Amino acid sequence: MKLLVVGSVAFDAIETPFGKTDKILGGAATYIGITSSILGVKSGIVSVVGGDFPQEHLDMFSNRDINIEGIEIIKEGKTFFWSGKYHNDLNTRDTLATEVNVLENFDPKIPDSMQDAEILLLGNLHPGVQLSVLEKMNNRPKLVILDTMNFWMDCALDTLMDMIAKTDVITINDEEARQLSGEYSLVKAAKKIHTMGPDYVIIKKGEHGALLFHDNKVFAIPALPLEDVFDPTGAGDTFAGGFAAYLAKKGKFDFETMKSALIVGSAMASFTVEKFGTERIEEVNESDMFSRLRQFKELTTFDVELQ
Repeated sequence: MKLLVVGSVAFDAIETPFGKTDKILGGAATYIGITSSILGVKSGIVSVVGGDFPQEHLDMFSNRDINIEGIEIIKEGKTFFWSGKYHNDLNTRDTLATEVNVLENFDPKIPDSMQDAEILLLGNLHPGVQLSVLEKMNNRPKLVILDTMNFWMDCALDTLMDMIAKTDVITINDEEARQLSGEYSLVKAAKKIHTMGPDYVIIKKGEHGALLFHDNKVFAIPALPLEDVFDPTGAGDTFAGGFAAYLAKKGKFDFETMKSALIVGSAMASFTVEKFGTERIEEVNESDMFSRLRQFKELTTFDVELQ
């Protein structure tokens, strides 16, 4: 199945307790596209960049068989830029700079070659932009996956609720789930979010793993304990990319397949945090992925004798 990714292709400048970077490649669609290529899934990116965006990054996408026909280049504009500094626990961060630039007036253009994509993954953008993508598709994709954040809950809630109602899978973190639902219990929060439209609710808990909810079923996975954690930027996007790409590869959207997709997403995200930006995930090949998945299996498989 084809995977259509709509989201940011951007620059980041990151500082953590382990070092700092100058302006490097980032953006949700970037991480998602790279991750899907590792799984061998045909994907296309719809985004916008400025004239300052290096050709070498576009070549990297093309070399990974990522369709970039939907990446608009505004030569007189500048690419979206975000700078942040992480605290010692790497769970909290301060935004030092946000330059929206060409993303401010982003009007997604779906290339004909991706109109038949079966899976649509909407990265964290204004919900009005996300809705416009659905309107521009000739046919509704078989699966619509939505990523959003508390910022849109604060300033565009009504539009966000319209988008959520058209969504099959929503992926948010625990803080966002509580804000959106008004419930502290994540089980109650997921049930309430179900009533808003999505069949599947994924609640990410950072270093504590993730939860998948469907009807009255719950599946929980841990995060893989790692020796080296340098930069959590892009981990959530890599998670979403691994999750969506696995579903595209299998062509099934039932609960059992979603469970496996959750594990693949978490395994791929565990690579991203090991170096700054996209550096580590760009190194990963299929063999690395299978090795990491075996580690996950050993971490979560056990037998218990009750007698």
